[in-house]
Amino acid sequence: MPTAQLNDRALISVSGVDAEHFLQNIVTADLDVLTAGQAKPSALLTPQGKILFDFLVSRDGESGFILECRADVAGDFLRRLTLYRLRAKVDISSQEQSLVSVSWRDGSEASVSDSSSSQSTGLRDLRFSSDASVFRKYGQAVGASADTSEWHTFRISHGIAESGADYQLGDAFPHDVLLDQMGGVGFRKGCYVGQEVVSRMQHRGTARRRVLIASAESELPAPGADILADGRSIGALGSVSGKSALAIARIDKVKAAMDDGVPILADGVALSLSIPEWAKFSFPQETAAAGDA
Repeated sequence: MPTAQLNDRALISVSGVDAEHFLQNIVTADLDVLTAGQAKPSALLTPQGKILFDFLVSRDGESGFILECRADVAGDFLRRLTLYRLRAKVDISSQEQSLVSVSWRDGSEASVSDSSSSQSTGLRDLRFSSDASVFRKYGQAVGASADTSEWHTFRISHGIAESGADYQLGDAFPHDVLLDQMGGVGFRKGCYVGQEVVSRMQHRGTARRRVLIASAESELPAPGADILADGRSIGALGSVSGKSALAIARIDKVKAAMDDGVPILADGVALSLSIPEWAKFSFPQETAAAGDA
């Protein structure tokens, strides 16, 4: 399995008798269904339902948790968590040895069974299907056999978006970046920050911005390039790897362009946009009117 060291990640420890209750009441993921050996996607939202911090959460012993997040926002994330602590009996701290590595199965390897995950391979990254066999290890240096560009190429091919590279914090709802599709939102758990907005989007089926995989015949432009259909912006590129990229786009407008045979372009490069294979949503049958924002 290729392995890469991720130097742009940080680890925050949340421990104590109230740790699970504390996190369950503020983050999107349902920790009741999180088991040892798993790294589950989650987010801390604004009251308006937009992602303030995205992270992976895993269990650490009997009553602790490890939150893996971007290193450049770890200090802000820790301070925000501390603000929510109030009288809860929890300890929140940054880990000094915030070493994070990731391993994945390339196309030539046999699948790794879940039974070997926690001890020999690490924490299974639940953003990916089990066939992808993506595992993360914390706190130890590894002999990297791949660089981060190879990891991001793999991540792009599976339609997994991350803040900073694909969207800006404070600018996306969980549905926009497929947290609802990968178990990053617990729709049956109790209230958490921003829950009302997210639940309303889920029950009304109003999510229209979605992560898609973009491909082209030639090299794609830089991240952030507008995606246009008939001269109108319908989204933007995120992470780019050669002729493939992630995009966050209005799926109703993408469907309308495809139905009408209108080219979808980014800086003049023709794109093909597809839904990640593992996702459960589809392009809408009824597309938006031309003037719909």
